Amino acid sequence: MGYGKSIELFLANGTADSLIIAELSNWNGKAIKIPRIEVADCKRDDIKEPGIYFLFCKEEDNTDSVYIGESENVKERLVQHIRDYSAEKEKYYWTTAVIFIGRDLNKAHIRYLEDRLVADARAAKRYAVLTKNTYGKTVLKESQTAAMNEFIDNIKILINALGYKVLEPMVVNDMATSIDNEKLYMSAGGTRAEGFVTTEGFVLLAGAVINEKISEKSLGKGAIALRKKIVESDKVKDWTTTEDILFSSSSAAADFVTGYSVSGPMTWKNAAGVTLKEIEAAESKND
Repeated sequence: MGYGKSIELFLANGTADSLIIAELSNWNGKAIKIPRIEVADCKRDDIKEPGIYFLFCKEEDNTDSVYIGESENVKERLVQHIRDYSAEKEKYYWTTAVIFIGRDLNKAHIRYLEDRLVADARAAKRYAVLTKNTYGKTVLKESQTAAMNEFIDNIKILINALGYKVLEPMVVNDMATSIDNEKLYMSAGGTRAEGFVTTEGFVLLAGAVINEKISEKSLGKGAIALRKKIVESDKVKDWTTTEDILFSSSSAAADFVTGYSVSGPMTWKNAAGVTLKEIEAAESKND
């Protein structure tokens, strides 16, 4: 378990749907969350500093996407993004920007940050990353590299706290032993799968063999649409999942695997054959 962190949120205009400043104690960087419609008229000097920015978008199919960039004058660059969209030079429409600035950041620093953050966002596979190219040849001193890596760690904390899990992997390698990550198994009618419970729902691990057919009478319209979308993506090949997939619940994951409605808590079991329902009941008694 890590150490506790203190985050200060300042609602610059008094409302949560406007500009927000987020800061970690004992860190010289900060995050600025700003709606697209407020960028042009924003008079703050700090958003004109060198920094990294995330532009959050919703695609037509309601999936999340993000553009990650760097600039020596972040506001100027964001305004240019808006102009480029109006001129049809950019196809993506972002609604919110999250900016990260810090004392003494220079061009080499922000290029390094952009390259690392784009790579981490792609590896997390939660958002479609719209950034095409980064400058991957930045050379920093050893001390500067260490400082920028710490900067990235703090970016991950703050952007997550602001509600964007763009940099957070669904599967954490150093998981503690608890119900939240105990590996669970299921098999039915030729299907087989592994997964585990998380604070966000249930992660179905890559390598799950799913049913080719579905029961339209059993599954709801939402579940059918979600299954169709995932199957038609690159997340499934030859009816086997190729990457980890996050579902809202254990039942949603089990429904996806079997192609019909089942009880996740009763279907998923640990290596000893204990159902998720029984595990949860035992955990609640221990509390």
